[in-house]
Amino acid sequence: MAGTAAAASRRQPQRVSMQEHMAIDVSPGPIRPIHLISDYFPHFYPFSEPSLRTPDPHPAVAPTISSAPQLQPDPEPEGDSDDSTALGTLEFTLLFDEDNSALHCTAHRAKGLKPPASGSVDTYVKANLLPGASKASQLRTRTVRGTWGPVWEETLTYHGFTRQDAGHKTLRLCVCEEPRLRRRRQAPPLGELRVPLRKLVPNRARSFDVCLEKRRLTKRPKSLDTARGMSLYEEEVEAEVAEEERGRILLSLCYSSQRGGLLVGVLRCAHLAPMDANGYSDPFVRLFLHPNVGKKSKYKTSVRKKTLNPEFNEEFFYAGLREELAQKTLLVSVWDYDLGTANDFIGGVQLSSRASGERQRHWCECLTHSDCRLELWHALDSVPFQLSA
Repeated sequence: MAGTAAAASRRQPQRVSMQEHMAIDVSPGPIRPIHLISDYFPHFYPFSEPSLRTPDPHPAVAPTISSAPQLQPDPEPEGDSDDSTALGTLEFTLLFDEDNSALHCTAHRAKGLKPPASGSVDTYVKANLLPGASKASQLRTRTVRGTWGPVWEETLTYHGFTRQDAGHKTLRLCVCEEPRLRRRRQAPPLGELRVPLRKLVPNRARSFDVCLEKRRLTKRPKSLDTARGMSLYEEEVEAEVAEEERGRILLSLCYSSQRGGLLVGVLRCAHLAPMDANGYSDPFVRLFLHPNVGKKSKYKTSVRKKTLNPEFNEEFFYAGLREELAQKTLLVSVWDYDLGTANDFIGGVQLSSRASGERQRHWCECLTHSDCRLELWHALDSVPFQLSA
């Protein structure tokens, strides 16, 4: 009878309280390498036959979790590595030339680039100013072929860059591969980086050697139509600044005492708003001295095809005394040329003694100082002019 009770007690599992369980000193034994991560995450394969395993007469100190036969997983691609230098580094130099209102970016070289799936070794650097229109502020270097350590030594220049731009804009640099076939879809960048420009010291060059990161994507706004085959994701672009929506124009004013009139030079435009379906514009500039009448008060430049940063370098003359010109208004407007349809208004600026800020200062100083050429950038307004009689 006593033997039966003892056998029953041995068959029943011994119960341990929670306090006793937490007090047990568990020694896992030596740490052994894990050959397959799937040993810790077993999967069920309905078409695989279960295999019978014989018990090991000499069990290991730290037994591993057994599961059904597993397939050998593919190795993880190198691009998913957490190493900050997995995509390579880019060496470049930035210089904010405040005297000429320009930002110079010199791309030197790239190191440790990761080969893409296409196997291409033709690379170039693409630059964008954010916030801003993508194609209006896009510049690129030449393509260096046949090497994973490309050396460009090429300078990209943004004209019309002021101290105000440096306070809120960011420069994005992307290292891209050049497709071998023209019909091939543009591949994503090999890596990108972003540099806030607010820390740049004017007229002092600064060198960088920065690790490349993966491209940032953001979801498109709901207002955009995604039913026409457009991607649901686009490159991240911050909100556009109101005064920079239409771009800028560089004008030169000079009152010539010898000719007795005003010389107006239309030098160039920068970061114009795209008006055509291809993402560009065909810009030209119109000049009108109000309230003059007749053809001599109206001029226009030639058309520059498919560009958002046109260079004109054209000059026009308005005859008149200095006192008469002080009472007039110079209307400068930028248009997109369309064949067979009405031209699209891009933006404009008014210069007169009744204007405000830089526009008034530019107009008054050119009439005050004779034979002195004054150049200044002006932001374009998006509202067309309303002329009074």
